[in-house]
Formats: sequence, C-alpha cells, structure tokens
Amino acid sequence: MQHYDNDASSKAPRKKRPSPLQVKRALGTVGSSLEAWRKLRGLTQAQLASRAGLNRDTIARLEKGEGGVSLENLLLVLRALGLQDVLPQALDPYESDIGRLRADEQLPQRVRPRSLKSSDA
Repeated sequence: MQHYDNDASSKAPRKKRPSPLQVKRALGTVGSSLEAWRKLRGLTQAQLASRAGLNRDTIARLEKGEGGVSLENLLLVLRALGLQDVLPQALDPYESDIGRLRADEQLPQRVRPRSLKSSDA
C-alpha cells in the first residue's frame, strides 16, 4: 500500500495576507459602530451573541475590528440588532448615482476582462 503525504496534517499552515490599511480602518469603524448599536440596545456581548446564535468571542472579534468573521455572522449580528436591511441597502447598486443613471441598461450576462493594451486607458 502506498502512503501519500498530502493529507491536511502535512500541509504547512496558510499564511494570512495582510489587509490593506483602508480595510483595517473600515473593520475598526464597523466594529465601533456595532459596539455602539449593542450598547444603545442595552445588550451585553453575551446577550447579543445569544440572540444571533453565535458565541461571545465572535461578537468581541467583530467589535475589536478583527478580520476573519464571516459575512453570514455579520448579518446574523445585524439581524439581532434590528439592522438586517442596512447592509443589503448600502450595497444596492441602484441606490447609487451610477446605478440610477444606468438603471435602464440591461446588465451583461458575463463580463470579459478589458484589454490592458487598450489606448483608452
């Protein structure tokens, strides 16, 4: 029987890519805002975690602005705070100036990369 050395235990741990400064700032801002909303609602981290179906450590990581928390967990926390529609509305392209200007256009089925040799750059 052959032994293959490519199981999960033999792989080197993946190195985490550092986040750009703008992303780190946004994480901190989102974390501070979530903490403020939680306090405005009069909830402890444990209570919010229970309402969201998460553990308290996840809430603490979100509020500290640490990365690595899933989008689903963020949405569960927003739902528990009564803010479930805020993020989807913020990302709605038709709520932006560009989206409203192009609302009558039909979106393409797929987008192909533009040529890097283009003279219109």
